[in-house]
Amino acid sequence: MAERLASVPEESTTVFPAPHPPSSSYRESIRSVDGPEWRIRSSLFPQSSYSGSSYSSSYSGGSNISGCSFGMVSAGVSGFGDGEITKIAHKMVSDGYLQQMVQAFGDQDSDTVLEAWFSELDVPWVLQSRESHGSQFQLQPQELVERWIRSLTLIVVSIEELVAAGDASPAVARFGRASISVMLDFGHTLNLSMPENLQAMLHMYVCVSAASYHMVLVEKSCYMMVLPFLSEARSVVRDTGGLLKRGENKLVQAISDIISKAKVMAFGMVDDSWDIEIVRGRGEVHRSVRMLVDCIVSMREAQASSKESAQSHNIEKLHNLIDDAMDYLKNMIEEKSELCLDPSLRYIFLLNNYNFLAQVVYEPSISLDLELLSAVHHQGLELTPECKKQMDSYLEVSWGQVLSCISASKISGPLRRWISNSSLAKFHSAFHKTYKAQKFWKVPDPRLRSLLREAITKRVISAYRDYLKEHPADLEKQVSAVSSDPDVLEEMVGELFEGR
Repeated sequence: MAERLASVPEESTTVFPAPHPPSSSYRESIRSVDGPEWRIRSSLFPQSSYSGSSYSSSYSGGSNISGCSFGMVSAGVSGFGDGEITKIAHKMVSDGYLQQMVQAFGDQDSDTVLEAWFSELDVPWVLQSRESHGSQFQLQPQELVERWIRSLTLIVVSIEELVAAGDASPAVARFGRASISVMLDFGHTLNLSMPENLQAMLHMYVCVSAASYHMVLVEKSCYMMVLPFLSEARSVVRDTGGLLKRGENKLVQAISDIISKAKVMAFGMVDDSWDIEIVRGRGEVHRSVRMLVDCIVSMREAQASSKESAQSHNIEKLHNLIDDAMDYLKNMIEEKSELCLDPSLRYIFLLNNYNFLAQVVYEPSISLDLELLSAVHHQGLELTPECKKQMDSYLEVSWGQVLSCISASKISGPLRRWISNSSLAKFHSAFHKTYKAQKFWKVPDPRLRSLLREAITKRVISAYRDYLKEHPADLEKQVSAVSSDPDVLEEMVGELFEGR
């Protein structure tokens, strides 16, 4: 902006060479833009699931929060408007097309001019109202948002190009204000209020946030220039930036509303489908947990993308939304875990869910990089304090009673052998009963599953081996049976938590 402003002569004459766009339509150039400037890339797990070999690749029904399979807008804030979009805007100005549209907007029917303008921007549908055209558009939300982002970027850059070309008249301000207002109004009235469209709304937020911040930088560059039209330029840029900030605020509120709906969809259903699935389940991560986690991860991505550009209070609002959603999710996981009638299954349920949160929410570098995730599956898993607490509770409740059967006895003499035999029989009975009950419980994360098996082996099988060493003569007959061999019991532990 500063370089372009520096090249502007002290006097500028606006030219309106043609009533229509050149024969080579700008629309075709706009449609051909396919780069990091505006393209939405997929960075979340496909189909709203945590993939790789750790967790199930899809929900078992229910809403698909990542229905659009969006990621975050890859355009960095510092690069807003760079590349092909800027070239197109610059050509519109050099051809005189933008100046012609500004003049026509003031001299002719403004709605007709805007229709022609948005048609050239490849978004003619932004002028449609729900009342007259209904709530359905021919395009899917992904395509709508992609075109919307591309066009809003071009409008903002076009205003900057006009100012840089020496045209900072009130007419430019009015034309820019009308164009951006229509775009923002359309964004706010889109039927994107459901959780499955959260990422689409976040894309729009990141774009508007970047545009708003870009105009702040442009305004600062205006202050650095000593030009005849400096005050007019600052006025146009400030007016544009203020409009974008207000749009950003509204989008944050829309995101907040979506999160509220997501909470209701995840845990506030009036039926008892969640309760039934928990009771019948095997301790797995429920699809409702996955749905809300998708929302949280998407907001984290948006927060990271707009960290440098968003107003501080909007960044804080996103941060608070994330924290509130996490607190709500944890509370609901604890509450729903009470539905597990078996205390051991309850702790497996809690362990699975808290481990899922730890990987997907607290380790974004892992959850959003599936190749890295696959690579670390063979490495050790460091449990969070919350996960360790749940594992310790599970081991105590589930296997503590098995170990208690072979606790050391202080009785000596003939009675000791009878007690030892009885204790061993109780141990075998308790072990096989626990094994049978838990064999098909599910621990999806292979690292957690391996760690859990190792903990059981270390606590139970090692104690059993030590017990046998302390009673070699008395228990020789007992351990001769294959089902009593420590190696066999260890192999049985290795079969736990695979699910069906």
